[in-house]
Amino acid sequence: MTKLHFTAATDATQALDAMRARHDDAGPEAADIVIALGGDGFMLQTLHTFTDKGKPIYGMNLGSVGFLMNEYRQEDLLKRLAAAEKAEIHPLIMQAHTAKGITEARAFNEVSLLRQTRQAAKIRIMVDGKPRISELICDGVLVSTPAGSTAYNLSAHGPILPIDAALLALTPISVFRPRRWRGALLPHRAKVQFEILENGKRPVSAVADDFEVRDVIAVDVAEDRSTAMTMLYDAGHNLDERILSEQFSD
Repeated sequence: MTKLHFTAATDATQALDAMRARHDDAGPEAADIVIALGGDGFMLQTLHTFTDKGKPIYGMNLGSVGFLMNEYRQEDLLKRLAAAEKAEIHPLIMQAHTAKGITEARAFNEVSLLRQTRQAAKIRIMVDGKPRISELICDGVLVSTPAGSTAYNLSAHGPILPIDAALLALTPISVFRPRRWRGALLPHRAKVQFEILENGKRPVSAVADDFEVRDVIAVDVAEDRSTAMTMLYDAGHNLDERILSEQFSD
């Protein structure tokens, strides 16, 4: 018998009670699969919570968009899990340098650098130690995983990446100079270094999913291939299909 653990967003407690009335909750340590009840934001939170445990996660949508989730239904959960398809994802590791030291955080969607004031940010970009843009004047810039490419990256007009693509998207946010630069596709092994120019006058924050570090001086971003999380999707509605369909949506 597959052992389950249920976890829910604060506004999904009624659904949590309903699922626990139908199924035993084995707890986070003993469970084979974690069932996350909520929206996409809660799925990201659950991925972070269970990163070190390596448990497969099956999300059920009780949020707005639910791109990372399955349809919420109380019935046939065990049958759905038995037929579910897997998607393996790897997070990014962000090292944010400030005057106080280095802060490290993981991101399953993206690492974003964002201006903190009315003035545009000025950022130097290096890839694998080689300068690529000496001065990017912008509202910000982000590095996205394939799983996150349909989130903030897409809103910033970045490319949608297949979930199994060995690529990262480097996408500027409201770029002013160089005026024609629209971003780049990088091999997943690339190490991206951002240096904040005029950081005192033009402060910048760095955000790994929902974790923010303010007043950064420099930020290093790389994929953490040693860490993998498995997400489960109903048969015929896997993450590959969703990402492909997104490219043809209106």
